[in-house]
Formats: sequence, structure tokens, C-alpha cells
Amino acid sequence: MTEAHDDSFGIEVIVPDGDKPAPCCPHGPALLFEKVIKGGETGRRFYACSACRDRKDCKFFQWEDEKVSEARLLARESENQSKRPPFTQQEYCNRFRKFSSLPLDEKKFCQDCQILLLPGEREAHSSHRSTAVTVAQLRRPSMLLRPLDNKKSNAQYLFTDRSSHFLLDTLAALGYRKVLCVGTPRLQELIKVRNLEQKHEPMKSLLLDIDFRYAQFYSQDEFCHYNMFNHHFFGGEASSAVLQAFLTESDGEKVVMVADPPFGGLVKPLANSFSLISKTWRKLQSSDSSNADMPMMWIFPYFFEPRILECLPSFTMLDYQVDYDNHPLYKHGKTGRKQSPVRLFTNISPKDVVLPKEEGYRFCSVCQRFVWSLNKHCAKCNVCPSKDGREWRHCSTCGKCVKPSWRHCQSCGRCALPDHPCGPAQETEGCFNCGSLKHKRKACPLKDTHRVSG
Repeated sequence: MTEAHDDSFGIEVIVPDGDKPAPCCPHGPALLFEKVIKGGETGRRFYACSACRDRKDCKFFQWEDEKVSEARLLARESENQSKRPPFTQQEYCNRFRKFSSLPLDEKKFCQDCQILLLPGEREAHSSHRSTAVTVAQLRRPSMLLRPLDNKKSNAQYLFTDRSSHFLLDTLAALGYRKVLCVGTPRLQELIKVRNLEQKHEPMKSLLLDIDFRYAQFYSQDEFCHYNMFNHHFFGGEASSAVLQAFLTESDGEKVVMVADPPFGGLVKPLANSFSLISKTWRKLQSSDSSNADMPMMWIFPYFFEPRILECLPSFTMLDYQVDYDNHPLYKHGKTGRKQSPVRLFTNISPKDVVLPKEEGYRFCSVCQRFVWSLNKHCAKCNVCPSKDGREWRHCSTCGKCVKPSWRHCQSCGRCALPDHPCGPAQETEGCFNCGSLKHKRKACPLKDTHRVSG
């Protein structure tokens, strides 16, 4: 059974509409994909893992029209069960209470199993590497846990203190008192540490993360095991209820969401999940908020801007450069790029998000937003055009600003790198679906006709 044909161009994810349940893998309900075939022919649909792009990480695959035998369904359920966390959220909470009450010299963490050890469990882990645990590490579990590092599924790149403090200071200044942390454990930790210091107005936080190891350190109303690619709560209705309780704004406690997905993730399913969270938030608010969207910040590389804005048109990309402790490129300093390509996308008014002047940001009165110092306003485009932190220049022939390393090519009739291969620009190759030169496949009026006729 082949999964690709020579004439197939690519894969498109089909956002679920709730009509029929999807089959499940260890990461929850699978996503439905469709092969995009040149000429608008019907592409065969299939289910694959929502969280892992590489079949080596999750081998789940099923054609949409495939009939699965009872034996295979049972084997699949058995595998799903085997991949579940060793303890329930309640059991993790009970274990943490017992662990917290132990004398300091008895607090041990198994580095091989990535688990806090209770006294009766040490013998079973005697051949493993274990380490002592401090109170500070219990408050900052991201410092204790080994980061997951699969770039195509669950890579964990953790905010530097600089970025964490900026995010939290900004949200506090905007009046938010509840922060929904989607894949942002460092932000959750900083909120809890600040609350203990009692120097700032207290904030509440809820961490939604696919890494169940964090369940060891948080109560049931502070952590939910969650997959942001399919909006799946592994704890079922109990976890959904925790989110609903958190999203309910009482006593003037405004809620904001901050999400930091793996950069290899698909934008469309992520945007769908965030929209579903916003929809839940909207239902829980007063009638005044019936048409409003939940305030959100989505942290992602700048080159995903077109895809994010296509899915969430109310969002704006800000110039703030988010950096990470454990990423070889996305951080400041001599060992990485000077400027991280990771940005903030938000539906909060850009002029309200004040970027730090001491780090090189300034306010553009025309664009009504804070921009990087090298992002100079172009009077011809009437915008601060730079996306990557460099000063862009205006090309009069193209009628737009381009990267400083690009030059206008007379042969191609466009700006490109000096050593680019000359020839028809990708933009002029026309619609992949019907061949028209007037639009691209996503805007094709015939794009969905094969689905309807099928």
C-alpha cells in the first residue's frame, strides 16, 4: 500500500467538523489529511498522528475509507494504553504531597525515569542515575526535567529569563490576572515564584502541556495533560472542566492565553485548537463579550506570518524577539544568531504591547506599534516592513520593500538572492489545481469541487 504517488504535490490537513470521531493513537484523535493531486483530481484521505510528523515517532496511519479489523482495533487500544502516564493526575498530586513532606536529604529524582522517588521506590531504581532535589528545583521543574528534543514532534525549547520576565511584566501591565500557559512551562513557573515573593499582585496560571511529567509538580487545577494539535485533553471531561473553571472571569480577573507550539507543527490545526479555546472562553463570559475573541499571544517564527494571518486574521506580528535557553540558534549571544527569528503573534492591540526601549525597540507613530530599531518606516509602502530584524530596502520596480541581501533580477522580473536560479518565478507558475495564472491553489474557486462531486 503506497502512501504517495509521483503526481501528488502535497498534503493538506482537513480540520475536523465534529461529524464523525477520528481514530486514536497514543497522542489522542488523529488528524485527517488529504493528498493534493495536480489538476484537481480526488486525493485519497488518510488519518495520521496529530503531534508527530515523522512516522518513526508515531507509526499510526489509516486510510479514511479503510475497514479496520477487530483484532487491529484491540491491538491499537493496547498500544495506546501502554503509552499512557504511569499515574493519574490525582495519584501524581498525592505523590507530590508525600514527596514535599520528606526531609531534604531524602528528596531524590530518578534521571533515567524522570520521576520523583518516594522512599519505598528507591530500591527499584538503585541501578539508575538519581540526584538530590532542592526546594528551588521543585519550584522550577523545567530545570530538573530533561527537555524533550524531537524537532518534528515534541521539542521543548525553554524561554530565557529575559523573555519570561518580559512576557509576564507585559501581561501584568495590561491587567491580566489569569494566564493560560499552553506549552509554556517556564512562564507558569515564573508566575508561581513571583506569587511566593509577594512583591507583585498575585496571578493565577494553568499549564496545558503534552509533557505529562509536569503533572508530578502541580495540583489538578494547575496542570492538564493536553495536545494542542487536536485540542485533546488526556484527562477527559475532568480536565475540560478545569479549563472551563479557569476561563471563567470572576472578580475582574481577566484571562489571557500564551502558547508556544513546537516550530515543526502545522499552523492550521493549532489555529483551530486556539479558536476552540477562545470559543469556550466566549461562552463563559457576559453578553458583552459575545462577539469578542479571547486575548492571545502565539509565539512562532516570523516566516509563518502568512499562514497564521490566513487562519487568524485578527492577529498581528510584533517585532519582539523571543529567545530560548537551550536552542542552538534561537538565542542571543556568541553561540547563536544575534537575532532570534521567533516573534509574538497577538490579537491584543499592538500599541498596547510596550517593547523595551533598552533592548533596541522604538514606537512608530505611523504604524502605531513598537518596532525593532533597524525596522525603518517606508514612506512608499507606509509600513515598517522588516520581518527578520534587518533593515529592508524599497525596490521601486517591484513596488515593495525586500530583504537587504536581495537584488532585482531583470530576467525574472522580481527581487531575489544574487545567486538564485533564473527562470519563471514560483509566483507565476499559476494555480496548481486548475492551471490559471490569475490565482493560487488556496484561492481557486474549483478547489473543493472534487470533494463535493466525490
